Amino acid sequence: MARLKALTLALAPLLATLPAFASLKVGDKAPDFQAQASLGGQASLFSLAAALQKGPVVLYFYPAAFTPGCTTEAHLFAEAVGSFQQLGATVVGVSHDDIDKLNRFSVSECRGKFAVLSDSDQAIMKAYDAVLAAKPQLANRTSYIIAPDGRIIHAFTDLKPDQHVANAMAALRRWKDQTGK
Repeated sequence: MARLKALTLALAPLLATLPAFASLKVGDKAPDFQAQASLGGQASLFSLAAALQKGPVVLYFYPAAFTPGCTTEAHLFAEAVGSFQQLGATVVGVSHDDIDKLNRFSVSECRGKFAVLSDSDQAIMKAYDAVLAAKPQLANRTSYIIAPDGRIIHAFTDLKPDQHVANAMAALRRWKDQTGK
């Protein structure tokens, strides 16, 4: 029994870093929410329902502003925002960080290209099953695409930041091709 416990403890950090599937699945109804947001250092209120009236939403969760992986991911999304917009999609990021920190992050790392939302009470993370198991105060790195009808059309979880943008872009293009929207 002691050996099993030791093995479990030894493997836990490794298992927490492996790619996994997001808990909410393609076809599920996306939980609606409103949250305090920052775009280019300016705070406002973001409403998922209002954003979906304009088109699909790329909703990505990240652990914490100004950490290396989250900075990399923010830069990648900032570089791709124009392509997402050409496909009619809005990009938003979500973390537990407070709005003051996100005001700075939205300017420097997001380059003023997309909004980042403050989920300090973790209500959105929990609703989307995007809590990092190894550190439950943080979001897991999970990306969703939500269609205008409120259904999830793409879900991807991986702590490595480098594939989220490419996967989301490919999924959005497939959906556009299939639906003609």
